[in-house]
This record gives sequence, C-alpha cells and structure tokens, in this order.
Amino acid sequence: MFFAGIGDEAGASLDVQIKAHRELGWKHIEVRNVDGVNLTDLCDEAFEEAAEKLGSAGIAVCCFASRLCNWSRPIIKHPDIDRDELVRAVPRMLELGCRLIRVMSYPNAGWPEEKWRDEVVSRLKALAEVAHEADIILVHENCDGWGGQGPRHTLELLDRVGADNLKLVWDTGNPVAHGQDPWAYYEAVRDHVVHVHIKDGLPDGGQMRYTFPGEGAGRVRDVVRDLLRRGYRGGLSIEPHLSAIVHEGKQATQDAYGLYVEYGRRLMRLVEDVK
Repeated sequence: MFFAGIGDEAGASLDVQIKAHRELGWKHIEVRNVDGVNLTDLCDEAFEEAAEKLGSAGIAVCCFASRLCNWSRPIIKHPDIDRDELVRAVPRMLELGCRLIRVMSYPNAGWPEEKWRDEVVSRLKALAEVAHEADIILVHENCDGWGGQGPRHTLELLDRVGADNLKLVWDTGNPVAHGQDPWAYYEAVRDHVVHVHIKDGLPDGGQMRYTFPGEGAGRVRDVVRDLLRRGYRGGLSIEPHLSAIVHEGKQATQDAYGLYVEYGRRLMRLVEDVK
C-alpha cells in the first residue's frame, strides 16, 4: 500500500503539487489538472515539461484523474468526446508508466432507466476495448453516473461490460454525499477495488461537510483496516475537498497547501493507528 493524492487540491501549479508530495515524503501522485488544464489536454510542450518535473522529483503518476464519463458529461453528450480523450491520454499514460485512468458512468438526462443503463454499458465497452489495446485499466469511481447509484448497479456494470480491464476506484466519501451506506457499499464491491480515494465528511442539512480522514461518516478507518487485512497493495489517494472542490468550481484557496499536507499527515497517522 502506498500514499498519493489528487495534487491540484494542494495548488494549481505542478511545482506546488510536487512540493506538497515531497514534504509528505510520498513517491506517487494522482494528476488531474495542471494550472487548471487536465493533464490529457495540456499541449505537447507543457506535458513534456510536466513529465520532466515529475521524473526529476522522483514522483510516479499512479492514476490519471480524467473526465471520462464524469459528472460534467451527462448521457446526452456525444460518446466520441470520451473516446477521443482516452485516445489522447493513452500515449501520455504509457510515457509516464501509469496504468490506471479514472472513469465514471454518465449522469442521466431524463432517460428511462434501461435506456440509460444500456447506453452506459455500450460506451464503457467501447472505452474498455481502447484500454485493452493499450494494456491500461479503467477504474470506475462510485460517483455520479449509472454505475454509482449503489452496489447493485456497480456490480451489474462490471458484469455487463465484462472487461478484465474495468476495475473500481473506491471513494470513501462519496456514499456519504449520496446518502448511501458506506460500509455496505464497500463490502459488496471490495473484491474489484484496485485504487482508493480518501475523502470524508458528515451530512449537514442536505449538504456534505468535509472533514479530515476518520472524522466523518465515510468509515475510513474500517476501510483501511479491511484493506490491510486483505493485503491491498494499491494506493490511498487523498482528495480532501477542504479547500478545492473542482466539480463545484471551487478553486484552491490560500490555505489549500497547508490543509492538503495536514490531511496527508493525518491519513498516515490513521494508517499507523490501524496497523
């Protein structure tokens, strides 16, 4: 098991993101945006500069936090948007030695349940074929989309797509935000989890109040304990949401760096306590 984090929650620039991870002593990072631009959409020159900086710092990219099928792309969006993004991402993933890319499964747009499901499955099958050719793994997050509605939907999605290179990233905080049972959901799908996002919080008047890990209702401590017991060897990647919340348009504030580093330190202490 190793530690990582979605770096743009520490700051917009890659220099700041690298600095935070080095301060924590971490050798892995999950990259989403660099100066507000997703890693896949950087121009070639900017990407090569980013790759050089990461290599010089000795920090490996453990996952591409892509926008594939995510909360910003309801099912009415054209499927080529995601296919084209994945095709662009593949050579960059291979250059960085990264095999995981995060996906979701499309928010609905008023479609009947079965039509929504069938279109999601069809699109993810097509993406899985692209991923298979490149020997990379799509990791589906329990978030907005057909497959994130609960454990039954997640397992059915895996079964219907039927691809060995479609696995799961478990986000500890999302069930709290979506009114689901965090432990029951995790327990049902844990055999397919290859990557973990650490987020926590408490319901607060119909909203989510984000907390440090272990201080909310996400069952972070129980999940970590279970992962250790089961010999999990993947990443624990922090996504604090204490300062920056990308999907809500909330950019990193002045205290983002300090909160990010403190969040990482508290997670490391939590893991040690569980051990």
